[in-house]
Amino acid sequence: MKLFPLILLTSTFLLCMVCCVEETRNDLPANAPTLKNTFEADFYVGAALNREQINGNDSLALNLVKKEFNSITPENIMKWMHIHPAPDQYNFEMPDKFVELGEKNNLHMVGHTLVWHSQLAPWMNEVNDGKTLMYHLEDHIKTIVGRYKGRVQGWDVLNEALNEDGSLRQSIFYNLAGEDYIKRSFELAAEADPEAELYYNDYNLCNPPKRKGCIELVKKLQANNTKIDGIGIQAHFGLDYPSLEEIETSILEYAALGVKIMITEMDITVIPNPWDLRGADVDQNYEGSPFMNPYPLTLPDSVQTELAKRYEDIFKIFLKHKDKISRVTFWGVNDGQSWKNDWPIKGRTNYPLLFDREFKPKKAYNSILSLKGVKP
Repeated sequence: MKLFPLILLTSTFLLCMVCCVEETRNDLPANAPTLKNTFEADFYVGAALNREQINGNDSLALNLVKKEFNSITPENIMKWMHIHPAPDQYNFEMPDKFVELGEKNNLHMVGHTLVWHSQLAPWMNEVNDGKTLMYHLEDHIKTIVGRYKGRVQGWDVLNEALNEDGSLRQSIFYNLAGEDYIKRSFELAAEADPEAELYYNDYNLCNPPKRKGCIELVKKLQANNTKIDGIGIQAHFGLDYPSLEEIETSILEYAALGVKIMITEMDITVIPNPWDLRGADVDQNYEGSPFMNPYPLTLPDSVQTELAKRYEDIFKIFLKHKDKISRVTFWGVNDGQSWKNDWPIKGRTNYPLLFDREFKPKKAYNSILSLKGVKP
C-alpha cells in the first residue's frame, strides 16, 4: 500500500473520532432546553471564563458556553497583576479577546475586577504614599474602563473590601488613601463610561455582620451621589451554608437600597473545608488529607442528589425574587475547571458546578430547569 493514502485515511479517521467525541460531550439536540433560554425572562445566566476558553483553545467549553449562557465574566485576565503588570504597561491582548468573544456571540459582559487588594501586580506593593497610589488608581480605572467604553455592560469596580465583621479591610488602598478610595473608584469608573453599570462584589454577604457593613458602604456612596448600580453576592456556598433564610433576607435587604442584585461566582462545594472555613480569600491554603478529599474519582449518587436539591432550593429563592435579581453567574464552566479543586487545599477533586468533567449536565442542572416546568 502507498504511504500517502494510508496517512490520509488515518488522519480522516482520527478527525472523525475527535468530532464524534466533541459532539457526544456537549452537542445537545437543537430543540433541547438550555439555561439561558429557560431563564431568559428572569435573569441572565452567566459563566466565568478562563484563559484557554477566551483564547478559543478549549472548544468543548466554549461550545457549551455559547449554548447555555448569555453572560460572561473573565475569571482572571482582567485582574491587576495580568492587565497592568508594570506602572507604564498594560496587557490588553486577552481582555480584547474576551470582549471580542462577547460581541461576536451577543453575550452580556461583566468586567472583573478593577480594584482588589489581592492579585495585585508586584510593583504596587512598592507604592508607599496615598498621592502616588491614587494617581495609579485613576490611571488604572480610566485606562481600562475607557478602552471598553460602550462594549462592557458592567464592572465589578470594587472587590472584597470588607472584613467579616463588616469593617473596611486594611488593604493597601485603605492604608494609604483612607476610605475615600472607595468613592473615588466608583467616580472614576462612572466618568470613564457613564452608561456602564457599576457593582460592589464580595463573599459572605449573607452573613449578618458583613451584610450590615455592605449596606453601610452602599448608603455612604448613595449619600454622596456616587453612582453604584448593584451588589454582587459571591455565592461560594456549601451544601448546608448559608441558610436559605439568610440568602433570602440578604436579597431583600440589599434590594431595599434600590440597587440591582447579582448572584456572582456561584459554586457549591461538596467536600469538607478546613475548620469550617467560610468565604473565598484566595490567600488561604491548607494541607490535604484523605478526609479532605473524600471523592477523588467520582461523586457518589447520594451526594449528587444532595447537590441537586441544594441548587433547586436556592434557585427557588432566585425565582421568587427575580424582579430584584439581574444575573446569576457560575464561577466556571465545568467541575474540572473550577478553582474549588485547588482552594483552599491543592489537588482536591470537587464537584461544585452544573456540568461534570465531561461537560455533561448533572442532576443539579436538571433540578433547576425543572423549576420552570422544563424536562431536560
